[in-house]
Amino acid sequence: MARTVLVVDDEPNIRDLLREYLVAEGYQVLEADSGTSALQELGLLDGPATTPVDLVLLDIGLPDLDGLQMLSQLRRSSQVYVILVTARAEETDKLVGLTVGADDYITKPFSVREVVARVKAAFRRMDSDARPEDADAIVVGDLRIDLAAREVWQAGTLVELTTLDFDLLAALAANPGRVLSRVQLLEKIWGYDFYGDERVVDVHIRTMRKALGDDPLNPRYIATVRGVGYKFLPARIPS
Repeated sequence: MARTVLVVDDEPNIRDLLREYLVAEGYQVLEADSGTSALQELGLLDGPATTPVDLVLLDIGLPDLDGLQMLSQLRRSSQVYVILVTARAEETDKLVGLTVGADDYITKPFSVREVVARVKAAFRRMDSDARPEDADAIVVGDLRIDLAAREVWQAGTLVELTTLDFDLLAALAANPGRVLSRVQLLEKIWGYDFYGDERVVDVHIRTMRKALGDDPLNPRYIATVRGVGYKFLPARIPS
């Protein structure tokens, strides 16, 4: 069965362009021109959804509900994969979007090839376990990364992470002490056909650190290797 993508944007020409390319890739496409109509398509207003949605491309600048407000409402009852589309290039806007529950973001103006590549990579992650074949969990000190359940527990408390933040943490933790460059992490998590800014890794590292309470200046879990990338620090975690 074809995957269904909901495109939420108040500009008809952008919706038309994205629909054309996504349909060409074999996806079913639904459209919404406002936050309210998007919530209706998702079955969160006025009855259940007619067609289940697998992924949402959500523009921030909507005429009724701001995209971030709509995302906040959506996350109260749904964990559908959300790629935030924003014309705001400031780092704070990207961080806010990821903090309130976006799985990924794309900044306008964007390449349609990049959008399609992000969608395809997201579905590849959904279709694979993305975990080592010989392990169901990584346990280091007070941190337990349950790869089978896709949950992270810290000192017995469940840590809320987005899909990409979880995959990024699991990739780093599976290679303790090894420095992974941004390019290596993009290849592991986003896929080889990633189009976009390598600094997207930095944004997700920030949101992950915030969720774990990890101080980048005195890290317990993830250290920055300036000019190279990041590494997991099992030795710094008390047992």
